[in-house]
Amino acid sequence: MLPPTAVADLCDLIVQSGTVTVMTVVQVPRTFLASLDDEERRSLLDDDFRREGQAEAKAARYLEERGRRVVDPLISALAARGRPAGIRLVEGDDPAVAIIDTAREVEADLIVMGATRRLFTEQAWTSVSARVMEKTQCPLVLVPGLRGEDTGEIPRVEP
Repeated sequence: MLPPTAVADLCDLIVQSGTVTVMTVVQVPRTFLASLDDEERRSLLDDDFRREGQAEAKAARYLEERGRRVVDPLISALAARGRPAGIRLVEGDDPAVAIIDTAREVEADLIVMGATRRLFTEQAWTSVSARVMEKTQCPLVLVPGLRGEDTGEIPRVEP
């Protein structure tokens, strides 16, 4: 995840006009959410349409709750700089595909995203950010995460 202040700084540097949209991709565990209802006894006369609507509402709540945890700090940092931003919460199983598709859909001029693995390591080339970098037609600014966020390598001890 990008440090919120880094996003605000970047926006000040590169976005002179136009809109900023903060997005995140959430994989919604629909099977798990549906299994939570399995404990309830259902009549054979239950309306499948009603249950489907409830399942969609539950998935939407999950997407909203998880997504807001990620985007709210960024939205706050941007608002503190006087730069309002839109929010886009996207459900998807493949974050790279969802990011590329959403950027195309909103006709983004630039994608700014964080790297959760150290750049220039073998594992980094299978990361979401590397896949977006490889496949998008949109310019991309990739911001390395904080050292403590690096989940792709054993931390180095510096003398």
